[in-house]
Amino acid sequence: MSIHLARSLPFPLLCLLLTACNNDLIFDESKDIPNATWSYDAPVGFDFEVQDTTKAYQVLLEVAHAGDFGYQNCYVQITTRFPNGEEKKQTVSLELAAQSGIWNGECSGNECTIEILLQAKAKFKAPGKHSIIVEQFMRVNPLPGIEAIGLIIKQLK
Repeated sequence: MSIHLARSLPFPLLCLLLTACNNDLIFDESKDIPNATWSYDAPVGFDFEVQDTTKAYQVLLEVAHAGDFGYQNCYVQITTRFPNGEEKKQTVSLELAAQSGIWNGECSGNECTIEILLQAKAKFKAPGKHSIIVEQFMRVNPLPGIEAIGLIIKQLK
């Protein structure tokens, strides 16, 4: 980027362009939740390939929910399947709102979207196909108001 061009860009746009160059997106997929009602028997799964095991990756979960979603957080169970068939499960609380009740992330109309960092510097032990399955893990079933779940994986430079 030329210095002249950099001086003419607004600072937030310049920051966005510079940080975008620091991450290589290797996976970005979102799946809609039918009728914005997430059931226990409807896990959301993502399959992705990892080729370079020497690099670190940033793993994010993107959640789209209704602006009138009835909870501050959403519990999910995340299962990671590795190329050798091994599985790792963990329960995660997705913090959708601050203690004050204001939604985290961006809201427009009656829809809010937030990216939640799951792992800042993930390392994959083996190349090949990996899977991440996200299951609704709240006490309410089905859970109304969750509209979509997405997975974003970036290779760190």
